[in-house]
Amino acid sequence: MTVILIITLYPFLNVLAISLNDSTDTVRGGIYLWPREFTWENYKTIFGYTGLLQGFKITMLRTIAGTILGLISSSMLAYTLSRPDFKSRKFVSIFLALTMYFSGGLVPTYMLMRHLDLIGTFWIYILPSAVSAFNVFIIRSFMDGLPYALQESAKLDGANDFKIYYKIILPLCKPVLATIALFLAVGQWNSWFDTYLYNGNKPNLTTLQFELMKVLASTNQGAAMANANDLANQMAQVSPDSIKMAITIVVTVPILLVYPFLQRYFVSGMTLGAVKA
Repeated sequence: MTVILIITLYPFLNVLAISLNDSTDTVRGGIYLWPREFTWENYKTIFGYTGLLQGFKITMLRTIAGTILGLISSSMLAYTLSRPDFKSRKFVSIFLALTMYFSGGLVPTYMLMRHLDLIGTFWIYILPSAVSAFNVFIIRSFMDGLPYALQESAKLDGANDFKIYYKIILPLCKPVLATIALFLAVGQWNSWFDTYLYNGNKPNLTTLQFELMKVLASTNQGAAMANANDLANQMAQVSPDSIKMAITIVVTVPILLVYPFLQRYFVSGMTLGAVKA
């Protein structure tokens, strides 16, 4: 366990050490677990960008909203498909499975988003990813393992489908819901391409990942982009490696804080398909 712990923690500690080390000294190499010349300059460069705060707000909002909506929509569809009395169960399952292997492509997707008037809005981050076939099948597999007698007895007591879903099914599905919530949150937090594709010219709808991508691109190219002129002088004094490591820490730490709250459900959620004695 000690060896596994060291192997797991070393890459993260190495990234942290490089991000806290002087950029000119970093070029020499030889930094492992501790910065040789400690400095906050790399983080000052990143947080000195005026668009970062707005990007952080939008990313937090899309992560929370996207996770909640994704859980509700996927679990409701999974509950419907888990019902043996749902006559179109097989057809809908096949239809969902096909979406995992085939897609319309980038251009048709962009045209669809344009016709739905989602481009240039915050909902472009939420609605297209509200339902994932992969998540639906995972939740459905977990629900299939629940005794159907629970639902039958609730119906005899006068409960309708919504009450059964909310009062009985959801409380029993905490492990798988926590697992899916983690998947959704990480996906929303790390997403930047949709911002680049649909809202790249909307400063009020920018995201953290997109802003950090622009900072990194400015560093690698040695010149500031149009929205990063205030970083031009600072970028000339930092190395791309230092900025990359600092960006990695800034991106990783917030979502990493979510794991302890979901850890107790995560293992049982991931083993839902295992054979149990």
